[in-house]
Amino acid sequence: MMFTGVPEPLRYAQSLLAQFARLAKAADGAALQGDFMRASAELSGCEISQLYLLDATHATLVLTTEYWQGIFQPRDADKLPADYGGEQLLQYTLGQNKVLSLTELGASLHQTGFLPTSVKPWQSLLCVPLLGRQNAVSGLLVCASQQHRQLEGFAESLGQLGSFVLAQTHLLQRLGQSSGILMAEVNPVPIASGYGLIGKSPAMRETCRLIGKILDNPTTVLLTGETGTGKEVVARAIHDFGERRSKAFIVQNCAAFPESLLESELFGYRKGAFTGADRDRAGLFDAAEGGTLLLDEIGDMPLSLQAKLLRVLQEGEIRPLGSNETHKINVRIIAATHRDLYALVADGRFREDLYYRVAQFPIELPALRDRGGDALDLARHFGDQACIFLKRDPLRWSDAALDLLCQYAFPGNVRELKALVERAVLLCDGNQLLPEHFPLRRELDPNDSSLNLRNRLIQIERGLILDCLRKTGGNQTIAARQLGLPRRTLLYRMERLTIRPRDVSD
Repeated sequence: MMFTGVPEPLRYAQSLLAQFARLAKAADGAALQGDFMRASAELSGCEISQLYLLDATHATLVLTTEYWQGIFQPRDADKLPADYGGEQLLQYTLGQNKVLSLTELGASLHQTGFLPTSVKPWQSLLCVPLLGRQNAVSGLLVCASQQHRQLEGFAESLGQLGSFVLAQTHLLQRLGQSSGILMAEVNPVPIASGYGLIGKSPAMRETCRLIGKILDNPTTVLLTGETGTGKEVVARAIHDFGERRSKAFIVQNCAAFPESLLESELFGYRKGAFTGADRDRAGLFDAAEGGTLLLDEIGDMPLSLQAKLLRVLQEGEIRPLGSNETHKINVRIIAATHRDLYALVADGRFREDLYYRVAQFPIELPALRDRGGDALDLARHFGDQACIFLKRDPLRWSDAALDLLCQYAFPGNVRELKALVERAVLLCDGNQLLPEHFPLRRELDPNDSSLNLRNRLIQIERGLILDCLRKTGGNQTIAARQLGLPRRTLLYRMERLTIRPRDVSD
């Protein structure tokens, strides 16, 4: 009876079973939500799917994930309502615990403000209550189409799929808390996307929009940005939410090995290829077969290896050390660097042909200082995770501590914030995080009214030079070129402004 209202019931049942199996493999709640939204849209054939969840008080209904136009949560999260209590269609399904199916939305008087504005009007709607623990309604699944369609036949199967997702989410959370594993919890607060990334700022929403464009294709991605902006986290999100999620995700730092070792690590070798090679060994390209290989700090890769990587990207094949034969590989390459690769090309330290191959789809990750209030959301998240890891009760945040974090520029970005919060949790003996738990490095504020004109200009100049040096990874030659200065002049100004190497790396 479950499949009588759907076209091609047998094929639909097979697809539904495949989705159950796929969702069962999700590693965290965020991935579970994203996969459920994608599955609901694909199974129902609708252009949009939405997941609404009740908060802890069961009084507020919040849109947590939305899949539309092939990406997750494409709308401006800051403009979404904090509560959908005024939406009659949603509240009817929630309060009556009944499926709602409409096929003539365009000709009806029903308000559908919870759906995004579209050039083509929404014509069909399916709203399904989702049952959580103790068979209580915990949320809603909404699917909508811009065509006149009968969607009621999908209600029972999608409702069962949604209830499975809620149960699986709570199970993952309990397992994570009991074992001390730092797992992402499902938080009924609209965040940047369904990719498990934390942040509501326009910069993060743009990052998530770009991620959504390349999830299910083999395009080579280049992640750029300052040190500590979360390039590996974004690379893992691309892998976890793409079609390669069931395969390996491998990370290799190109600056961590000398040239000879890095080549054997990536390409593998055959027995007798060099002294000590007493057996065949597969490289990381083979280990990542079908999955994703992240080449971190690719700007530090030796030129000789760059030529071999270029062949991998062009031909999709490798030749292990000591072998005369090549073989095909199926690996998605994601490259990451904090350096300016184009400037390295100009210096002759990075191959131009490889640059254009690697930078096929560049994504520049924003610095934390450019992400608005995301720092506070991240701080709370890291604080909660640290408490779980240390098996202590959650800590409250004082307003003074939050204000202190808001005023800090975080030159080390998200990595620095995480370290500061984890240290603060260790230092805190009470139940509240205070400013004294955060020993931040303070610099003079150029806007301080107590500074005269000369001192303000000095601080502005110092800030500009430091910012440029941090973006170039401390490379003084590239920084001088970007600032329009001779290198000798830059060195003189660094000495005059007491800019030391540790200031750049802080």
